[in-house]
Amino acid sequence: MADWDERYKSGQHTNDAPHPIVVRFASLQSPGRALDIACGAGRHSVWLAERGWQVTAVDYSPAAIDILKQRSAEKSLSIETRVADLERREFLIQPAFYDLIVVCHYLQRDLFPSLKAGTKSGGVVIAVIAMIDDDPDVKPMNPAYLLNPGELRSEFEGWDLLRDFEGKHEGERRRASAEVVARRP
Repeated sequence: MADWDERYKSGQHTNDAPHPIVVRFASLQSPGRALDIACGAGRHSVWLAERGWQVTAVDYSPAAIDILKQRSAEKSLSIETRVADLERREFLIQPAFYDLIVVCHYLQRDLFPSLKAGTKSGGVVIAVIAMIDDDPDVKPMNPAYLLNPGELRSEFEGWDLLRDFEGKHEGERRRASAEVVARRP
């Protein structure tokens, strides 16, 4: 945790702009309950709360949650924040509770069943997760934290896929990612 706390305290990973996929697809939903998993400094949480969502934001880093609390207070937003180690199950996702669940740049494979169960019928999961990438210009990363081709899509088999993309967007120099926007039937 100290490593992530130091990153946040030094200003790393504190981008205010939400991911374009979150903006695009959350804008199509009527505001309801949203869960931002591994929220970091809360770029998605703040954006959603500004648009009327009731947001629960969860992250492992107390420093990240402190930044999110400060940002939400400055904007007079009400965001429920939780410091929790998801791998140790310190935050349990209530079944069929959320209209929207956002997971960006975080992979915990055994969390997928809880994410899916926590989504209401007709609710949406937006996931953007790094993939294995053989580009020699991409920094090596532990493959345990990277998706294999087709893996994210297969997690949402039987759901309505509103977006299913793997690769890099034009002009990107970062690692390839998988993007899925899935609606629970």
